[in-house]
Amino acid sequence: MQKLDKTDKQIIAALQANARISNLDLSAAVNLSPTPCARRVKQLEDAGVITGYHAAIDPETAGLSLTALVSVTMDKHTADRFEKFEAAAAELPEVIECYVVTGQDADFLIKVLIRDMRHYEEFLLRRLTKLEGVSGVHSSFVLRQPINKNELPL
Repeated sequence: MQKLDKTDKQIIAALQANARISNLDLSAAVNLSPTPCARRVKQLEDAGVITGYHAAIDPETAGLSLTALVSVTMDKHTADRFEKFEAAAAELPEVIECYVVTGQDADFLIKVLIRDMRHYEEFLLRRLTKLEGVSGVHSSFVLRQPINKNELPL
């Protein structure tokens, strides 16, 4: 894909704000006729710029009222060990984000959504710390989230 132009960015911004917007409304919003607009969207999808369409769900309303940011330290710093952890962490439904990080004692930072502290205790002691290579964890709990953006600043 070539560099994103102004129209591509307008399309992306409109879809980030409302992924269910009709092509007719989208084309009007970005000042294109419907056929070229649909073609642009398809090109953005084919190029991997648009990777999917998702419903935004409020975690608390869905019964997941506690968010934890967990720093995970590994016992060995090998590609194989990291790959195994990443694959195993991806299988844990509570883990919604996972980052390999530098600049701190941890190797991974994961974001976990859970119902309550009892659920977190079960997740931590019976599953996360039992993953191969995990040598330590440090948990921080989110009190509130004053900023929550899903739109990329293009």
